[in-house]
Amino acid sequence: MALAAAAGGLAARAEAQQPQRPSIAVASVLRAEPATRVPLPIQVGPAGALAKNSFIRIRGLPPAAALSEGYAIAAGTWAVPLVALPSLTIILPAGVEGESTVAISLVSVEGDLLAEAKMVIDVSRPSPAPLGQALPALRGIPPQAAAPPPLSAADRERALALHAKGVEQLERGNIFAARKFFERAVDIGLAQSAVALASTYDPDELAKLKVIGLQPDVAAARKWYEKARELGAVEAAERLARLGVR
Repeated sequence: MALAAAAGGLAARAEAQQPQRPSIAVASVLRAEPATRVPLPIQVGPAGALAKNSFIRIRGLPPAAALSEGYAIAAGTWAVPLVALPSLTIILPAGVEGESTVAISLVSVEGDLLAEAKMVIDVSRPSPAPLGQALPALRGIPPQAAAPPPLSAADRERALALHAKGVEQLERGNIFAARKFFERAVDIGLAQSAVALASTYDPDELAKLKVIGLQPDVAAARKWYEKARELGAVEAAERLARLGVR
């Protein structure tokens, strides 16, 4: 009996001394509507098991979607620091619909995969309101502006390729080259490129890029945020309101 108890105690201590493995907790399905901004809940832990400078990599997002934190590394793929997870939201422009299976990975700074989880993002339009609820629109309340028509698959792919090149130039500090790629993508109709382009003129966003010697231009930022809003970018209105107080 004593030997068995001692053996059990040794086994328990050995198990307790084993390193903890990190894990990711996400909802199995996230439902949202086009032209909205919704929280993207991701939890990682335990804290003691997280490698220093590890980050979250999210792959498989709707191509036109954006995240409030982190940065795009390819079409539909974002890198997000762990400290940004509590406030992370996904920004869905008008015209985006359907299901996307998203892979959410915890990655070390060396590129090693530490944990992974999957989530389905289901974007669909709300059901039409009953006739009685629609009456206020007939009493002089102006309707919302019509959403722009969705891009064709070929145009979206071409615009996203230009956007990715713009992001690459932005990461290298080549702001002027990045603007050219973003402008070409905006000409095709990509809302997220209009937001990215406006950000290169926006005083607050430009400060985050830590670019030396480049002056902000509020008028240009406002122009491109207006274009982004026309194309269905949800966050454009918020940024325009912020610029309006200057």
